[in-house]
Amino acid sequence: MIQHNCSRQGPTAPPPPRGPALPGSGPVRSSGPPAPDPCDYEGQFSRLHGRPPGFLHCASFGDPHVRSFHHHFHTCRVQGAWPLLDNDFLFVQATSSPVASGANATATRKLTIIFKNMQECIDQKVYQAEVDNLPAAFEDGSINGGDRPGGSSLSIRTANPGNHVEIRAAYIGTTIIIRQTAGQLSFSIKVAEDVARAFSAEQDLQLCVGGCPPSQRLSRSERSRRGAITMDTAKQLCKEGLPVEDAYFHSCVFDVLISGDPNFTVAAQAALEDARAFLPDLEKLHLFPSDAGVPLSSGTLLAPLVSGLFVLWLCIQ
Repeated sequence: MIQHNCSRQGPTAPPPPRGPALPGSGPVRSSGPPAPDPCDYEGQFSRLHGRPPGFLHCASFGDPHVRSFHHHFHTCRVQGAWPLLDNDFLFVQATSSPVASGANATATRKLTIIFKNMQECIDQKVYQAEVDNLPAAFEDGSINGGDRPGGSSLSIRTANPGNHVEIRAAYIGTTIIIRQTAGQLSFSIKVAEDVARAFSAEQDLQLCVGGCPPSQRLSRSERSRRGAITMDTAKQLCKEGLPVEDAYFHSCVFDVLISGDPNFTVAAQAALEDARAFLPDLEKLHLFPSDAGVPLSSGTLLAPLVSGLFVLWLCIQ
């Protein structure tokens, strides 16, 4: 509703979902152990399956460069508002504008995150950040999910006020980091697989799922154009903090080359460190530039749901 400026007046919506329903999570007999906390996704999953849940990682930083859940790495020209995520539990939108007049390269200036209303766990919460305004609270001034029993399962904190915010949503197994560097915003997320996959065919445009649409990707020739400084200088600046010439290094070179601002090296380094912390498989930490790779469609993503880890309600307000 917030995304589309819809009125809040009208017919009453059905009750929001009670949270991720995992197989075997039916009523517990009084003689058995206590029921797991429905707002502790990881604890509930581990209790039922004897193993931790799977996680996915996505990031957007710099130009922006997008690392998708499926390890596609794109440099994008996206301008205006584009959804990074749009599923039944979470909505994330990035708004970008050109780094300079007439430039193909853009940078994220605004991020909007909606944690959707979930019965027993949280009230709907909206977080909005803009360049030079990175608040350590949700839009309503709160720092948690509200007064519901599981309200503490959503929290926000900052280690570096105005530059770094971390949001933990334990009820959906999700951690988000937002940073401001060199006049742009960076976004990084670790999210439970089943939460990331909980979307319909109408929600298929998500940069974290499919990467940037082909028409919005900058080609290698566009990324190699003359910039504000020389290519050798940009490479030298990036090499100091990114010794491996992977996608993060080349993204750094592009950003520094076009902007002439050495501070863009920090954005790429932070994105790499987030990936190191969030990726379940560190063998996939370093990606190397390629224009190849076909993003997964929503249909491909939905297929693994035969495991039945979620009973989804599509009635979230």
